[in-house]
Amino acid sequence: MDAPIIDCSLLPSSDPKELEKIRSALSTWGCFQLVNHGIASEMLDEVRDMSKLFFKLPLEEKVKYSSKGDSIEGYGNGNAIRDGNFNWNDKLHLQVYPQHRQQLQFWPETPLNFRATLHEYSNKIKQISELLLKAMARSLELEENRFFELWGDDKEDIIHARFNFYPRFPSANRVVGLKPHTDGSAITILLQDKEVEGLQVLKDGQWFRVPIIPDALVIHVADQLEIASNGIFTSPTHKVVINPQCDRISLAMLPLPYPDKEIGPLKELISEERPQLFKRLKDYGQVYFNYMTSEERQINVVKINH
Repeated sequence: MDAPIIDCSLLPSSDPKELEKIRSALSTWGCFQLVNHGIASEMLDEVRDMSKLFFKLPLEEKVKYSSKGDSIEGYGNGNAIRDGNFNWNDKLHLQVYPQHRQQLQFWPETPLNFRATLHEYSNKIKQISELLLKAMARSLELEENRFFELWGDDKEDIIHARFNFYPRFPSANRVVGLKPHTDGSAITILLQDKEVEGLQVLKDGQWFRVPIIPDALVIHVADQLEIASNGIFTSPTHKVVINPQCDRISLAMLPLPYPDKEIGPLKELISEERPQLFKRLKDYGQVYFNYMTSEERQINVVKINH
């Protein structure tokens, strides 16, 4: 993948070249790699290490944090046959914002630094997501808060953390880590494994591998930002492939609006040349999960056919 690398330190100054790179990347690839984001290498390594340590715990320890009922929070796995492929992953899904809605019964107490590290990392990701959403708005010549105000309510808006573990599998062609999908959030801020590749992005009918830049964060447009941008930004289809010899981990941070907040294309981005492409709606997450087994992208359910 040759999507551009964005220098986060240049974004507050509204550097026109960097803003143009953002617009170009998000309207073609739907993603980019973010460097100079202010999170120290040591913290990124600590997050990766605690992820590995949790997934290496004995099963009887991990199941203490298992998902309950229909809740997506907690520990579980996607090791089920879907679309003819065997999904091969373990996950730990936690809501980190708003803090008053954290369900700490799902937050591991082992390793000992897990909760404190996740709290510190989440604070930094929250700041980065605000910076990114404002820069994305400026790249479309919008007032900088136009996207952020959709997802910037400290008391209600949500950020999920999804820790992923992809065990090695000798017959890697028989399984898929995560089947091809888009994300249902606003954006996705992904910390990749430092050594093992696996993420691939679909563009022009071809799969491209996303290279590892150890201190970079991979930024994806997700469905709700594609809706808000009236289709100017594209939510990329991506998947995870399994390595036959090495385990792989990643951590996706997923900002999304409070379900009662209405989301739709911004009026400034609707014109005769670009009519409104999506319906206005609340709780897109429900649509996303209801159509998760569909062959087509979930976002097509809310598309307006002209």
